[in-house]
Amino acid sequence: MDRRSFVSESAPKYNGGRRTLAQWFETAQGRYVLDWERTQFDLATEDVFGYRAAQAGLPGVDFLRQNRIPFRFVLALEPGAAVTADALQLPLAALSIDLLALPHVLEFHNHPDQVLREAERVLRPEGQLVISGFNTLSLWRLRQQFAPRAAGAPWDARFVGLLKLREWLRLLGFELNGGKFGCYAPPFASADWLARAAFLEQAGGRWWPHLGGVYVVRAVKRVHGMRLVTPAWRKERARRRALAAIPQRNGSTRQQHE
Repeated sequence: MDRRSFVSESAPKYNGGRRTLAQWFETAQGRYVLDWERTQFDLATEDVFGYRAAQAGLPGVDFLRQNRIPFRFVLALEPGAAVTADALQLPLAALSIDLLALPHVLEFHNHPDQVLREAERVLRPEGQLVISGFNTLSLWRLRQQFAPRAAGAPWDARFVGLLKLREWLRLLGFELNGGKFGCYAPPFASADWLARAAFLEQAGGRWWPHLGGVYVVRAVKRVHGMRLVTPAWRKERARRRALAAIPQRNGSTRQQHE
């Protein structure tokens, strides 16, 4: 496969941001965020079934590790991905994916709304989309305001607020069916200070739940007017139940017919 065949014009910046983010995940600050996000991706994907699941970006981290779909793969510009591709031009057929993970993809792309449109194209009806991002209403956003862009990821990213994300998803026919904020500790660089602030996780989730540093949301692709086909075994069970013998007061039984 030609490694350049699926790379869009926005790829250089996207690729550079991605590599830097992967390096940041190796720091104490990054591990703090990554540990929380992996747990949330586990919870969001473990009950999703189908035939194909894909992860866009960050091939060094398996965000689909708890999912049981047999055919899973990673698309990214970084080395290590099964398919070299930009999230804006996924080399996938329309309506071919049951589950798609976008860990911090939108923030490092010049056209995040178009990335979502591409995700909508490849997802099957009722397909699931799981997205992570940095919260614009948090201390992490405040930290970003004072950080030079040369500091690298995640401070050179364009944070996408949840309200804007919800609106984009709504316009594309998605419906949110799960999500959570997390990482309420200030963006300390020291592992010791992050450990001391661990009590804020529970307190933040209770008293200021929308102010977490990051979020993970899950959305389902709705197709209006689509009629879901009920499995044959459900129809058979319903028919048998309708024909079940109903006891009468005199001890006899009669058959209930459709």
